[in-house]
Amino acid sequence: MEALIPVINKLQDVFNTVGADAIQLPQIIVLGTQSSGKSSVIESLVGRSFLPRGPGIVTRRPLILQLVYSPKDSKEHRSAEEVYKRQDDGNDSWNPLVQLTQNIFSKGTVNLEEWGKFLHTKDKIYSDFEEIRKEIERETDRMAGSNKGICPEAINLKIYSTRVVNLTLVDLPGITKVPIGDQPEDIENQIRNLIVKYIANPNSIILAVTAANTDMATSEAIKLAKDVDPDGRRTLAVVTKLDLMDAGTDAIDILCGRVIPVKLGIIGVVNRSQQDIIDKKSITDALKDEATYLQRKYPTIASRNGTPYLAKTLNRLLMHHIRDCLPELKVRVNVMISQFQSLLNSYGEDVSDKSQTLLQIITKFASAYCSTIEGTARNIETTELCGGARICYIFHETFGRTLDSIHPLVGLSRMDILTAIRNATGPRPALFVPEVSFELLVKRQIRRLEDPSQRCVELVHEEMQRIVQHCGTEVQQEMQRFPRLHQRIVDVVTQLLRTRLPATNSMVENLVAIELAYINTKHPDFHREAALVSGLLKSTDGIVEDHSPMFRQKPRPASTVATVIKHVPAITDGQDRSPPQNNFDSAPQVNGSPENKALTPQKPVNLLPEVPSQTSRKLSDREQHDCDVIGGREHVYQKSNKVVDGICMMQLNHMGDLVERLIKSYFYIVRKSIKDSVPKAVMHFLVNYVKDNLQSELVTHLYKSDQAESLLNESEHIAQRRREAADMLKALQRAGQIISEIRETHMW
Repeated sequence: MEALIPVINKLQDVFNTVGADAIQLPQIIVLGTQSSGKSSVIESLVGRSFLPRGPGIVTRRPLILQLVYSPKDSKEHRSAEEVYKRQDDGNDSWNPLVQLTQNIFSKGTVNLEEWGKFLHTKDKIYSDFEEIRKEIERETDRMAGSNKGICPEAINLKIYSTRVVNLTLVDLPGITKVPIGDQPEDIENQIRNLIVKYIANPNSIILAVTAANTDMATSEAIKLAKDVDPDGRRTLAVVTKLDLMDAGTDAIDILCGRVIPVKLGIIGVVNRSQQDIIDKKSITDALKDEATYLQRKYPTIASRNGTPYLAKTLNRLLMHHIRDCLPELKVRVNVMISQFQSLLNSYGEDVSDKSQTLLQIITKFASAYCSTIEGTARNIETTELCGGARICYIFHETFGRTLDSIHPLVGLSRMDILTAIRNATGPRPALFVPEVSFELLVKRQIRRLEDPSQRCVELVHEEMQRIVQHCGTEVQQEMQRFPRLHQRIVDVVTQLLRTRLPATNSMVENLVAIELAYINTKHPDFHREAALVSGLLKSTDGIVEDHSPMFRQKPRPASTVATVIKHVPAITDGQDRSPPQNNFDSAPQVNGSPENKALTPQKPVNLLPEVPSQTSRKLSDREQHDCDVIGGREHVYQKSNKVVDGICMMQLNHMGDLVERLIKSYFYIVRKSIKDSVPKAVMHFLVNYVKDNLQSELVTHLYKSDQAESLLNESEHIAQRRREAADMLKALQRAGQIISEIRETHMW
């Protein structure tokens, strides 16, 4: 099981190169308040003094320390001869003359007892631990400043020795309360957040360091450890400075766990004092003095305290912890390999043949665009309608319902109809229904269908433009990868749609103009109205005779014409809807009458902008008087059937009823035709044309040898993310290989 810790060290090295902390590796986190003795504990474990020392905050960057046991006969970590290359020399070739002149040969590590390596200095070997201290100070000042500021970027140091046990330690800045120097006001929160980031790792072991000359109940390190590890399954407490306790007191209750119990135990150690450090007292002598003090002061528990026991305990805890975490770690590495492989594939490979790649992207985009319209795309949108489904919705819901909401007589009052009939007769008496008035009024109503039709074209055009953003995830990834190509494709599609818009609008206008050009009163669906006209003409003969001064006959009932009209079938547009029922048995009413209310449509929901209704013009006093006389006021002709200027008022009003029914019937026929022909025209002139010609347009405008280089210039953001994903995938694959080398026998 001793081989597990070097495995974790290898994994740590692998992931340090990519700067990723997604893999939560088992390691020991050392935390405590400022000047609680954290650095002294670490130096005691290493057996050498190499950490920056001094008053105030000294550890200002996390230090990831890997202790590697390397016996003299080890061939894994030792080499006969190593040459240190200068960091500013980018030449990897070795020139003996240059090396001799610069005198930078190293003696190798075969005969060294201990040495160190930093990650940021590559393969440089530090055999002098004073140099290691200076390098830590230089690297700290470089990132955190020369005053008292902190930096969350870690320093990686690996120490090989014949006297250490395999451990991975992380030394963190000490917890402080009051900012000093150039430290920000929130320095306490910054340090606390940095500590929590490391100890929140469920695969870490927390080494909470507390000075013995302080109250254990006020220990910030113990409190933070309990916050993230309430069960105490991965917390080990260390009590330092046992020799500095007040006279007459001891730490026996603390070390036995009677004050604050810690599940993994509490170990007491004796540190070097500041005077010992000034006098350069060696770690070996300090360990001897520590053992003597423990035997004298705490003889019953001396074997379970001290730095050597702490090192063995940490080694044992870390090995068992790695053994428990390794299966989950292996699964996590495999899952992340799959994830980053998919991510890397989504970014695409480096472009070698740009012309071929450009043609493939154009073809893929055109295919995805057409598939989105036809509904055969592999990735179907589930959050909203798009493509062909949206176009179908525009045709049958938006456009269809809007046409249905237009009433045949909207903006056309009885006064307008009667006035049109009078104007159509000119100076002659009106014995027959004037066709000119019917044609004039029905054309006026048919023109109301043009604006919704034009709006339908606009909505389909907007949806065709919007499909560019919804035509497949694979295409969208390519678009993000090559932003210039994306912009040019959008430009070509926009231009193609724009060129088709006038032809489509013109066709829709022509459809309405065709209906206006010829009012076909012989339409098969209009034949019933002919019977209505002939029936009215027969009934009006008797009415004229009743009021003729030459031919006097017996008076007929007033409901003769109404009876004829009443038995004509109701006029509809061929859909299941109940048309307004007109009561012709009673005298017609104009202003506010039940008949007028029956003709007034209920205003439906309009999905397009409302068609503005036309209001009748205001009549002059003379015209108003004429209309009152002719039939605009019900009380004028309700009492008797007057004859004014040779025109029977009853006849005129029945003509108005007839014209209304004729307008309704013909309007329904035209509306049905427009509702069917406009979508067909839009599909032919716009949608299908774009589908059939999109790829050829893209190839014509984009597939040019001189443009391929510029169009396929990759986004710097995507290129950077691909490099990061490739590095991370390489690290994960290396980590998976390292973990797979572990055998079951190594874990027990």
